[in-house]
Amino acid sequence: MTSELSADTQDVLEEIEEKNVDFLRLQFTDILGTIKNVSVPADQAEKAFTEGIYFDGSSINGFVRIQESDMRLDPDPETFSVLPWRNDGESAAARLICDVIDTSTGEPFAGDPRGVLKRAIQRAEEMGYTVNAAPEPEFFLFEEDEDGRATTDTNDAGGYFDLAPKDLAQDVRRDIIFGLEEMGFDIEASHHEVAQGQHEINFTYDDALSTADNVATFRAVVRAIAAEHDLHATFMPKPIPKINGSGMHTHMSLFTEDGENAFHDEDDEFDLSDTAKSYLAGILEHAPAIAAVSNPTVNSYKRLVPGYEAPVYVAWSDRNRSALIRKPAARVPAASRIEARFPDPSCNPYLAFAALIHAGLDGIENDLDCDDPVRENIYEFDEAKREEYGITTLPSNLGEAIDALEADEVIQDALGEHVYENFVEAKTQEYDEFRVDVSDWELDRYLEKF
Repeated sequence: MTSELSADTQDVLEEIEEKNVDFLRLQFTDILGTIKNVSVPADQAEKAFTEGIYFDGSSINGFVRIQESDMRLDPDPETFSVLPWRNDGESAAARLICDVIDTSTGEPFAGDPRGVLKRAIQRAEEMGYTVNAAPEPEFFLFEEDEDGRATTDTNDAGGYFDLAPKDLAQDVRRDIIFGLEEMGFDIEASHHEVAQGQHEINFTYDDALSTADNVATFRAVVRAIAAEHDLHATFMPKPIPKINGSGMHTHMSLFTEDGENAFHDEDDEFDLSDTAKSYLAGILEHAPAIAAVSNPTVNSYKRLVPGYEAPVYVAWSDRNRSALIRKPAARVPAASRIEARFPDPSCNPYLAFAALIHAGLDGIENDLDCDDPVRENIYEFDEAKREEYGITTLPSNLGEAIDALEADEVIQDALGEHVYENFVEAKTQEYDEFRVDVSDWELDRYLEKF
């Protein structure tokens, strides 16, 4: 790869010099969503843009085999940002999010999660739409022990929207917000969530690719700044039993080429267009398979149980939060959207968004009908009433979700053959390891009883 420097690239090179950046972290994610990076001295920046940076892909989870290991990172100049916790005023480090290129073909690597999302976005564009998204990732802040290891002891006793003195993490959230803003985030709101030690910071609606980049960055920033306060931030969906877990409610909408919100119809009872309803129906249709991607850990299904405000019922509502998808109130037409409430923040955001987009577009292409919204509290339904309403449930564990994914060609196609096969292999291994393990709960309950 050799190319002329674009105006965006020139701007980045100037900013590197102006801000005394000495190291660049070239960032990408593996299939499971773990951030990886290759660090290079800042004087290699121009080379990174014109020639790319090569690395061994065989050492990355789910990427390639040893005999086909050479991969290349192509940095996206629009993702340049100085890391606030590595900026002392005299020197700084910055990150660039990269696309992964298969050096044997010169084409985007099929196993790059960012590339998977780009393919979903391209499909939407071919249908005349751009995709916007806004997630609400929740997280817990825990104390560290004397060795710096994470505990599950929360550092506050706050509840939903509480203030100090109960919400002792206000200063941490403030520093996180300042750090995110330094990296270019537009923060809408932050607050203490329902559970002790649980928090939420919301950033503004953006295109789906930028939003997925932001989720990956958000998790890294939260962890880094929490560590500066001697706290451990975790996006584990259910770190403490019998209280609310952490979700990542994801708002989505489509816009047409002329900038109109394709989800809005002022003549509809719910202000939703037929396009929006078909998109919504597509997500409901494929929700069990999407769950394997959007709720990808054994622990994810400890959150997805009735009674803790997590959605498990495959239905939608314009009023309450017991359904899988909610239609939030919108003050202006541009804000009409749907909210998928089942994803959690342990997911790979690139893959989760891709699965949601392909499912929704499949609903549009097949003109799927959307059932009426359920306005009652589904948590209070018994099994007979759920059957009466035709309401099914999400998979109850990761094994069932993998089975659903293996039966759903639409979500398989969303991931692509390479990612699908490696993802299922990794997640099947994870679930098998869980099944043969013996938990403390089992020992406490059965060891002396039998």
